[in-house]
Amino acid sequence: MSKKVEELTSLLEPAVVACGFELWGLEFFQQGRHSVLRLFIDTDRESGVGVDDCSAVSHQVSGVLDVEDPIAGEYTLEVSSPGWDRGLFKPSQYQRFVGEEANLRLNAPLQGRRRYKGAIQSADDTQVSLLVDGVVVQIPFASVDKANIVPNL
Repeated sequence: MSKKVEELTSLLEPAVVACGFELWGLEFFQQGRHSVLRLFIDTDRESGVGVDDCSAVSHQVSGVLDVEDPIAGEYTLEVSSPGWDRGLFKPSQYQRFVGEEANLRLNAPLQGRRRYKGAIQSADDTQVSLLVDGVVVQIPFASVDKANIVPNL
């Protein structure tokens, strides 16, 4: 996780929690002078996350961003639910989805590969174990660029 993403997560998580949601994850993309800040929120409510929920969180988070001003230049704020193919951002999320299939894209090749798809076997604070083509592969979280659950549809 980049330093900027860590900073934004620490800053915005209390605002999301105050609205009654969990900050599932956060992505920040700098594209020249314009950036995108994308927040994924989750809830344990059976009804899930709706458009009105995203709007309420967006309003709350916008207030924090206006006061703290952590992003230089223009940016777009997006708030959504994690969806069926939810991204995995924290070790606890990998642990929650043990047994599920996940796609992982790495920062650099590991054993000659940058992409892995397999069932999550276990996870601790430093790495995830994936069953890939019948072989368990240990992947350090520091090597993961992007990860998501493969939906069972």
